[in-house]
Amino acid sequence: GLSGPDVDIIKQAPGIRRDGQAPLAAAELMVIIDLPKRATPDAPANVPVRGIGPESIPLRSEFSIIEGRMFKFGTNEVIAGRGARGQFVNLNVGDTVVTGQNRWDVVGIFESDGGVAETEIWIDARTLQGAYRRGNTYQSLLARLETRDSYDAFRDWLTSNPQLNVSIRRENEYYATQSQALTRLIRTIGFGIAALMGMGAVFGAILTMYTAVATRAREIATLRALGFNTGSVLVSVLAESMVLGLIGGAIGSAAAYLAFNGYETSTMNFQTFSQVAFAFRVTPQLLAMGLFYALLMGLIGGLFPAIRAARLPIPVALREL
Repeated sequence: GLSGPDVDIIKQAPGIRRDGQAPLAAAELMVIIDLPKRATPDAPANVPVRGIGPESIPLRSEFSIIEGRMFKFGTNEVIAGRGARGQFVNLNVGDTVVTGQNRWDVVGIFESDGGVAETEIWIDARTLQGAYRRGNTYQSLLARLETRDSYDAFRDWLTSNPQLNVSIRRENEYYATQSQALTRLIRTIGFGIAALMGMGAVFGAILTMYTAVATRAREIATLRALGFNTGSVLVSVLAESMVLGLIGGAIGSAAAYLAFNGYETSTMNFQTFSQVAFAFRVTPQLLAMGLFYALLMGLIGGLFPAIRAARLPIPVALREL
Protein backbone atom coordinates (compact mmCIF):
# COMPACT_ATOMS: atom_id res chain seq x y z
CA GLY A 1 0.00 0.00 0.00
CA LEU A 2 0.85 3.67 -0.37
CA SER A 3 0.06 6.28 2.24
CA GLY A 4 -0.90 9.84 1.39
CA PRO A 5 2.62 11.13 2.28
CA ASP A 6 4.14 8.39 0.09
CA VAL A 7 2.05 9.63 -2.84
CA ASP A 8 3.23 13.21 -2.28
CA ILE A 9 6.86 12.10 -2.34
CA ILE A 10 6.41 10.01 -5.50
CA LYS A 11 4.86 12.95 -7.34
CA GLN A 12 8.10 14.91 -6.73
CA ALA A 13 10.20 12.34 -8.62
CA PRO A 14 12.16 13.53 -11.66
CA GLY A 15 10.92 12.44 -15.07
CA ILE A 16 7.19 12.85 -14.42
CA ARG A 17 5.49 15.01 -17.03
CA ARG A 18 3.80 18.09 -15.66
CA ASP A 19 0.83 20.18 -16.69
CA GLY A 20 2.02 23.53 -15.42
CA GLN A 21 2.96 22.83 -11.81
CA ALA A 22 0.75 19.74 -11.46
CA PRO A 23 2.40 16.35 -12.03
CA LEU A 24 0.56 13.95 -14.35
CA ALA A 25 0.26 11.22 -11.73
CA ALA A 26 -2.73 9.64 -10.00
CA ALA A 27 -2.90 7.47 -6.90
CA GLU A 28 -5.55 4.75 -7.12
CA LEU A 29 -7.16 2.13 -4.90
CA MET A 30 -8.48 -1.31 -5.82
CA VAL A 31 -10.97 -3.54 -4.00
CA ILE A 32 -12.79 -6.71 -5.04
CA ILE A 33 -16.56 -7.16 -4.76
CA ASP A 34 -18.88 -10.06 -5.58
CA LEU A 35 -21.39 -9.70 -8.41
CA PRO A 36 -23.50 -12.40 -10.11
CA LYS A 37 -22.55 -13.28 -13.67
CA ARG A 38 -25.19 -12.97 -16.36
CA ALA A 39 -24.56 -16.54 -17.51
CA THR A 40 -24.61 -18.03 -13.98
CA PRO A 41 -26.53 -15.72 -11.61
CA ASP A 42 -26.22 -18.20 -8.73
CA ALA A 43 -22.39 -18.13 -8.88
CA PRO A 44 -21.02 -14.69 -7.89
CA ALA A 45 -17.68 -13.65 -9.34
CA ASN A 46 -14.93 -11.35 -8.06
CA VAL A 47 -15.16 -8.00 -9.83
CA PRO A 48 -12.46 -5.32 -9.38
CA VAL A 49 -13.51 -1.83 -8.30
CA ARG A 50 -10.95 0.92 -8.95
CA GLY A 51 -10.96 4.13 -6.97
CA ILE A 52 -9.67 7.00 -9.09
CA GLY A 53 -9.22 10.75 -8.79
CA PRO A 54 -9.87 13.58 -11.26
CA GLU A 55 -6.23 13.39 -12.35
CA SER A 56 -6.66 9.73 -13.43
CA ILE A 57 -8.72 10.55 -16.52
CA PRO A 58 -6.11 12.68 -18.41
CA LEU A 59 -3.60 9.85 -17.92
CA ARG A 60 -5.73 7.45 -19.94
CA SER A 61 -6.08 8.74 -23.48
CA GLU A 62 -7.87 5.52 -24.49
CA PHE A 63 -10.72 6.17 -22.01
CA SER A 64 -14.11 7.34 -23.29
CA ILE A 65 -17.70 7.31 -22.06
CA ILE A 66 -19.94 5.45 -24.53
CA GLU A 67 -23.21 5.59 -22.60
CA GLY A 68 -24.49 7.84 -19.83
CA ARG A 69 -22.02 10.23 -18.21
CA MET A 70 -18.96 10.44 -16.00
CA PHE A 71 -19.62 10.05 -12.27
CA LYS A 72 -19.40 13.02 -9.94
CA PHE A 73 -16.46 12.89 -7.55
CA GLY A 74 -17.40 12.80 -3.88
CA THR A 75 -20.63 10.87 -4.53
CA ASN A 76 -21.70 7.21 -4.58
CA GLU A 77 -21.88 7.20 -8.38
CA VAL A 78 -19.88 4.71 -10.44
CA ILE A 79 -19.16 3.94 -14.07
CA ALA A 80 -18.74 0.39 -15.40
CA GLY A 81 -16.47 -0.94 -18.12
CA ARG A 82 -18.06 -2.22 -21.30
CA GLY A 83 -16.71 -5.73 -20.69
CA ALA A 84 -17.96 -5.78 -17.08
CA ARG A 85 -21.43 -4.61 -18.15
CA GLY A 86 -21.63 -7.46 -20.66
CA GLN A 87 -20.63 -10.14 -18.14
CA PHE A 88 -22.17 -9.15 -14.81
CA VAL A 89 -25.66 -8.12 -13.65
CA ASN A 90 -26.80 -4.71 -12.40
CA LEU A 91 -24.21 -2.73 -14.37
CA ASN A 92 -26.47 -0.97 -16.85
CA VAL A 93 -26.96 2.78 -16.65
CA GLY A 94 -29.59 3.42 -13.97
CA ASP A 95 -28.88 0.20 -12.01
CA THR A 96 -27.68 0.15 -8.41
CA VAL A 97 -24.75 -1.96 -7.28
CA VAL A 98 -25.32 -3.33 -3.77
CA THR A 99 -22.33 -4.75 -1.93
CA GLY A 100 -22.53 -5.13 1.84
CA GLN A 101 -23.89 -1.87 3.22
CA ASN A 102 -22.79 0.12 0.17
CA ARG A 103 -25.13 1.21 -2.64
CA TRP A 104 -23.59 2.71 -5.78
CA ASP A 105 -25.55 4.14 -8.68
CA VAL A 106 -24.33 3.27 -12.18
CA VAL A 107 -24.37 6.48 -14.25
CA GLY A 108 -22.17 5.57 -17.23
CA ILE A 109 -20.48 2.91 -19.33
CA PHE A 110 -16.92 3.39 -20.58
CA GLU A 111 -14.50 1.69 -22.91
CA SER A 112 -10.74 1.64 -22.87
CA ASP A 113 -9.65 0.44 -26.31
CA GLY A 114 -10.34 -3.17 -25.32
CA GLY A 115 -7.95 -3.01 -22.36
CA VAL A 116 -8.24 -4.71 -18.99
CA ALA A 117 -9.85 -1.60 -17.48
CA GLU A 118 -13.08 -2.53 -19.28
CA THR A 119 -13.45 -5.35 -16.76
CA GLU A 120 -13.56 -2.89 -13.86
CA ILE A 121 -15.98 -0.58 -12.06
CA TRP A 122 -14.66 2.94 -11.40
CA ILE A 123 -15.57 5.14 -8.44
CA ASP A 124 -14.16 8.13 -6.60
CA ALA A 125 -11.11 6.98 -4.61
CA ARG A 126 -12.11 9.01 -1.53
CA THR A 127 -15.57 7.42 -1.54
CA LEU A 128 -14.02 3.95 -1.83
CA GLN A 129 -11.58 4.66 1.01
CA GLY A 130 -14.48 5.64 3.28
CA ALA A 131 -16.63 2.66 2.29
CA TYR A 132 -13.90 0.16 3.16
CA ARG A 133 -12.20 2.11 5.97
CA ARG A 134 -8.92 2.41 4.11
CA GLY A 135 -8.02 5.83 5.52
CA ASN A 136 -5.69 7.89 3.35
CA THR A 137 -4.12 4.89 1.60
CA TYR A 138 -3.78 3.68 -1.96
CA GLN A 139 -2.41 0.64 -3.75
CA SER A 140 -0.86 2.05 -6.89
CA LEU A 141 0.15 5.25 -8.60
CA LEU A 142 -0.03 5.76 -12.35
CA ALA A 143 2.35 8.37 -13.78
CA ARG A 144 3.06 9.65 -17.27
CA LEU A 145 6.73 10.32 -17.94
CA GLU A 146 8.24 13.14 -19.93
CA THR A 147 9.85 10.74 -22.39
CA ARG A 148 10.35 7.00 -22.66
CA ASP A 149 14.01 7.51 -21.67
CA SER A 150 12.93 9.16 -18.40
CA TYR A 151 12.02 5.79 -16.94
CA ASP A 152 15.47 4.87 -15.61
CA ALA A 153 15.96 8.16 -13.77
CA PHE A 154 12.42 7.98 -12.38
CA ARG A 155 12.91 4.39 -11.15
CA ASP A 156 16.37 5.00 -9.67
CA TRP A 157 15.20 8.08 -7.75
CA LEU A 158 12.31 6.18 -6.17
CA THR A 159 14.19 2.97 -5.34
CA SER A 160 17.07 4.90 -3.75
CA ASN A 161 14.75 7.06 -1.62
CA PRO A 162 14.89 5.72 1.99
CA GLN A 163 11.39 7.06 2.68
CA LEU A 164 9.80 4.73 0.15
CA ASN A 165 9.45 1.00 -0.43
CA VAL A 166 7.87 0.69 -3.85
CA SER A 167 8.04 -1.40 -7.02
CA ILE A 168 8.24 0.48 -10.34
CA ARG A 169 7.15 -1.06 -13.63
CA ARG A 170 6.06 0.08 -17.05
CA GLU A 171 2.33 -0.34 -17.43
CA ASN A 172 2.52 -2.88 -20.26
CA GLU A 173 5.01 -4.99 -18.28
CA TYR A 174 2.79 -4.86 -15.20
CA TYR A 175 -0.29 -6.11 -17.05
CA ALA A 176 1.76 -8.72 -18.93
CA THR A 177 2.87 -10.11 -15.57
CA GLN A 178 -0.68 -9.99 -14.17
CA SER A 179 -2.07 -11.97 -17.11
CA GLN A 180 0.85 -14.34 -17.63
CA ALA A 181 -0.81 -17.47 -16.24
CA LEU A 182 -4.11 -16.80 -18.03
CA THR A 183 -2.38 -16.05 -21.32
CA ARG A 184 -0.28 -19.21 -21.07
CA LEU A 185 -3.40 -21.29 -20.37
CA ILE A 186 -5.33 -19.87 -23.33
CA ARG A 187 -2.40 -20.27 -25.71
CA THR A 188 -1.68 -23.83 -24.57
CA ILE A 189 -5.29 -24.90 -25.05
CA GLY A 190 -5.56 -23.00 -28.34
CA PHE A 191 -2.40 -24.44 -29.90
CA GLY A 192 -3.25 -27.92 -28.59
CA ILE A 193 -6.68 -27.85 -30.24
CA ALA A 194 -5.19 -26.38 -33.42
CA ALA A 195 -2.55 -29.13 -33.56
CA LEU A 196 -5.15 -31.90 -33.17
CA MET A 197 -7.44 -30.35 -35.78
CA GLY A 198 -4.46 -29.85 -38.09
CA MET A 199 -3.53 -33.53 -37.84
CA GLY A 200 -7.12 -34.48 -38.66
CA ALA A 201 -7.10 -32.10 -41.62
CA VAL A 202 -3.87 -33.60 -42.97
CA PHE A 203 -5.26 -37.14 -42.81
CA GLY A 204 -8.46 -35.91 -44.45
CA ALA A 205 -6.44 -34.33 -47.25
CA ILE A 206 -4.41 -37.52 -47.72
CA LEU A 207 -7.54 -39.67 -48.03
CA THR A 208 -9.19 -37.17 -50.38
CA MET A 209 -6.20 -36.95 -52.69
CA TYR A 210 -5.59 -40.73 -52.68
CA THR A 211 -9.22 -41.14 -53.77
CA ALA A 212 -8.77 -38.46 -56.46
CA VAL A 213 -5.62 -40.15 -57.77
CA ALA A 214 -7.29 -43.58 -57.80
CA THR A 215 -10.36 -42.36 -59.71
CA ARG A 216 -8.23 -40.55 -62.30
CA ALA A 217 -5.53 -43.14 -62.74
CA ARG A 218 -6.32 -43.57 -66.48
CA GLU A 219 -6.28 -39.82 -67.05
CA ILE A 220 -2.91 -39.52 -65.34
CA ALA A 221 -1.54 -42.46 -67.36
CA THR A 222 -2.84 -40.89 -70.59
CA LEU A 223 -1.02 -37.63 -69.79
CA ARG A 224 2.14 -39.57 -69.04
CA ALA A 225 1.79 -41.43 -72.37
CA LEU A 226 1.42 -38.11 -74.19
CA GLY A 227 4.76 -36.94 -72.83
CA PHE A 228 4.07 -35.27 -69.49
CA ASN A 229 6.85 -36.16 -67.08
CA THR A 230 6.54 -37.26 -63.45
CA GLY A 231 7.32 -33.73 -62.22
CA SER A 232 4.30 -32.32 -64.04
CA VAL A 233 2.02 -34.94 -62.48
CA LEU A 234 3.53 -34.31 -59.06
CA VAL A 235 3.00 -30.54 -59.32
CA SER A 236 -0.57 -30.87 -60.61
CA VAL A 237 -1.66 -33.10 -57.73
CA LEU A 238 0.07 -30.91 -55.15
CA ALA A 239 -1.50 -27.80 -56.67
CA GLU A 240 -4.96 -29.34 -56.48
CA SER A 241 -4.40 -30.33 -52.87
CA MET A 242 -3.18 -26.84 -51.94
CA VAL A 243 -6.10 -25.17 -53.71
CA LEU A 244 -8.50 -27.37 -51.74
CA GLY A 245 -6.61 -26.46 -48.56
CA LEU A 246 -6.83 -22.76 -49.46
CA ILE A 247 -10.58 -23.01 -50.06
CA GLY A 248 -11.05 -24.79 -46.74
CA GLY A 249 -8.85 -22.22 -45.00
CA ALA A 250 -10.86 -19.35 -46.48
CA ILE A 251 -14.15 -20.91 -45.35
CA GLY A 252 -12.72 -21.54 -41.88
CA SER A 253 -11.33 -17.99 -41.65
CA ALA A 254 -14.68 -16.50 -42.61
CA ALA A 255 -16.47 -18.67 -40.07
CA ALA A 256 -13.97 -17.77 -37.34
CA TYR A 257 -14.29 -14.06 -38.09
CA LEU A 258 -18.08 -14.08 -38.08
CA ALA A 259 -18.35 -16.26 -34.97
CA PHE A 260 -15.55 -14.97 -32.75
CA ASN A 261 -14.38 -11.51 -33.77
CA GLY A 262 -15.53 -9.26 -30.93
CA TYR A 263 -16.98 -12.18 -28.95
CA GLU A 264 -16.76 -11.35 -25.24
CA THR A 265 -16.37 -13.78 -22.38
CA SER A 266 -14.77 -13.82 -18.95
CA THR A 267 -12.71 -16.09 -16.77
CA MET A 268 -10.90 -16.08 -13.45
CA ASN A 269 -7.42 -14.59 -13.36
CA PHE A 270 -5.76 -16.80 -10.76
CA GLN A 271 -2.94 -14.28 -10.19
CA THR A 272 -5.33 -11.56 -9.02
CA PHE A 273 -8.30 -13.79 -8.00
CA SER A 274 -10.64 -11.49 -9.89
CA GLN A 275 -12.81 -12.00 -12.94
CA VAL A 276 -11.37 -10.76 -16.22
CA ALA A 277 -13.61 -10.04 -19.20
CA PHE A 278 -11.94 -10.12 -22.58
CA ALA A 279 -12.87 -10.16 -26.25
CA PHE A 280 -11.48 -12.22 -29.12
CA ARG A 281 -9.99 -10.34 -32.05
CA VAL A 282 -9.61 -12.08 -35.41
CA THR A 283 -6.97 -9.80 -36.93
CA PRO A 284 -5.68 -9.79 -40.53
CA GLN A 285 -2.41 -11.24 -39.24
CA LEU A 286 -4.25 -14.19 -37.68
CA LEU A 287 -6.27 -14.73 -40.85
CA ALA A 288 -3.07 -14.74 -42.92
CA MET A 289 -1.51 -17.22 -40.48
CA GLY A 290 -4.57 -19.47 -40.74
CA LEU A 291 -4.46 -19.44 -44.54
CA PHE A 292 -0.74 -20.23 -44.46
CA TYR A 293 -1.34 -23.25 -42.22
CA ALA A 294 -4.20 -24.35 -44.48
CA LEU A 295 -1.86 -24.26 -47.49
CA LEU A 296 0.80 -26.12 -45.49
CA MET A 297 -1.68 -28.84 -44.52
CA GLY A 298 -2.82 -29.10 -48.14
CA LEU A 299 0.81 -29.48 -49.21
CA ILE A 300 1.54 -32.18 -46.63
CA GLY A 301 -1.75 -33.96 -47.28
CA GLY A 302 -1.19 -34.04 -51.04
CA LEU A 303 2.50 -35.00 -50.99
CA PHE A 304 2.18 -38.80 -50.70
CA PRO A 305 -0.77 -39.11 -53.13
CA ALA A 306 1.20 -36.93 -55.59
CA ILE A 307 4.23 -39.21 -55.31
CA ARG A 308 2.01 -42.26 -55.86
CA ALA A 309 0.44 -40.65 -58.93
CA ALA A 310 3.86 -39.74 -60.36
CA ARG A 311 5.20 -43.28 -59.86
CA LEU A 312 2.12 -45.05 -61.22
CA PRO A 313 3.21 -47.39 -64.08
CA ILE A 314 1.58 -46.32 -67.33
CA PRO A 315 0.50 -49.82 -68.50
CA VAL A 316 -1.04 -50.66 -65.13
CA ALA A 317 -2.85 -47.34 -64.93
CA LEU A 318 -4.28 -47.64 -68.44
CA ARG A 319 -5.86 -50.97 -67.48
CA GLU A 320 -7.66 -49.34 -64.47
CA LEU A 321 -11.47 -49.26 -64.54
